[in-house]
Amino acid sequence: IRLSLVGSEMCIRDRLDPMIEQRLDHLAEVTGRSKAYYLRELIVSGLEDLEDRYLAERELDAVRKGKSKTYTLEEAEKKLGLAD
Repeated sequence: IRLSLVGSEMCIRDRLDPMIEQRLDHLAEVTGRSKAYYLRELIVSGLEDLEDRYLAERELDAVRKGKSKTYTLEEAEKKLGLAD
């Protein structure tokens, strides 16, 4: 599998598990889209998931170490001027 992303000059080369590549081939064939399209989609959605996970874990660690403050709903509403 080789993926070239236009504009970023990025090229990714790696071997996929044959079963994964077969599934990707099937999906591309059935939908009429390219394998590169689905690989890009996977990278984008996977990166979003990784960002959510690792940034949340980092913030949770900061809260546990007392480096980041938490607020109750009531405190947040008051601070943002949303309180009744």
